[in-house]
Amino acid sequence: MQKKERVLVAMSGGIDSSVAALLLHHQGYEVIGITMKTWDYESSGGTRRTTGCCSLDDINDARALAVDKGFPHYIIDIREEFGDFIIQNFVDEYMAGRTPNPCVLCNTHIKWDALMRRADQLDCQFIATGHYAQIRKENNRFIISKGLDTNKDQSYVLWGLSQENIGRTLFPCGGYTKTQIRELACHFGYKELSKKGESFEICFIPDNDYRGFLKRKVQGIENSLSDGLFVDKHGNVLGKHQGYPFYTIGQRKGLGIALGYPAFVTHINPKTNTVTLGTEDDLQSTSMTVNHINLIKYPALLKPLEVMTKIRYRDKGHLSIIHQENEWVHVKFFESVHAVTPGQSAVFYEDNDLVGGGFISQ
Repeated sequence: MQKKERVLVAMSGGIDSSVAALLLHHQGYEVIGITMKTWDYESSGGTRRTTGCCSLDDINDARALAVDKGFPHYIIDIREEFGDFIIQNFVDEYMAGRTPNPCVLCNTHIKWDALMRRADQLDCQFIATGHYAQIRKENNRFIISKGLDTNKDQSYVLWGLSQENIGRTLFPCGGYTKTQIRELACHFGYKELSKKGESFEICFIPDNDYRGFLKRKVQGIENSLSDGLFVDKHGNVLGKHQGYPFYTIGQRKGLGIALGYPAFVTHINPKTNTVTLGTEDDLQSTSMTVNHINLIKYPALLKPLEVMTKIRYRDKGHLSIIHQENEWVHVKFFESVHAVTPGQSAVFYEDNDLVGGGFISQ
């Protein structure tokens, strides 16, 4: 079989990226595998073994598959650049009273840039990942659309990618369901791979305890912020809290205060170290502003556009009208939306196409 173009495949050792590599190898691409070490368990200081990428077992699994199929495999250590940017941003956002989404920033500023640099060094025309999303070219633009498996679709975390990077990216898993990916692993002779579980934690917080992570990263955070106040929407004091970074908009559990009615975090003020509590009705919004915009489907929004807006990864989406004003997008929802959270990503869709996205400002 005549070899197709050379492609650099990001291999975490998990089932999706492994099957992505197997599919491309089967299709005749000249595959080079690469595993990016972004973090390690020893550095996290957590209380549980790592269950996501970067474990030694996962790295060994990725290398073993490459050796078995006869294509090269490299390991690159990007912990320093990952930590300097992603982890510092994660801490800074919580200290600013916002709730970050590190996976979006990692894809945009770390993983794709690191992959593209290595792809150029290795003379690869494309890079590939195991993301559940699809790419096509239309009207001279590369467009990302949702993966076939709507339960696994990962287009939400890809809104920050540039046209140049999208044009050199392949998503081999995007046209399959998760069940089919497991079946393909068996078909290719990797039954044990097909049984691999998945990780939903942030890779540098394997125990899923972001509050503990902040306490380890910000010296004295507990002592300096523990005298903060819970207040109601009128400013009346309700009690003391443990420090504003340990709360997120919409949070109900773990508040440590009893008011006689279900209370939710509705606002966080880092300047005064106050956390506002209210009812579920106080969390409803009909509009929001989004900044740091990146548009994928269109070069610019020249007129108001009707879209489905997702305000978090597992959000079903909300019908809305968006219009662009310089580097901002203003969103008007057709119906009220629950718990709009500053710092999270707002991502816009036309049917299955990713229009673009940005970070929720207010």
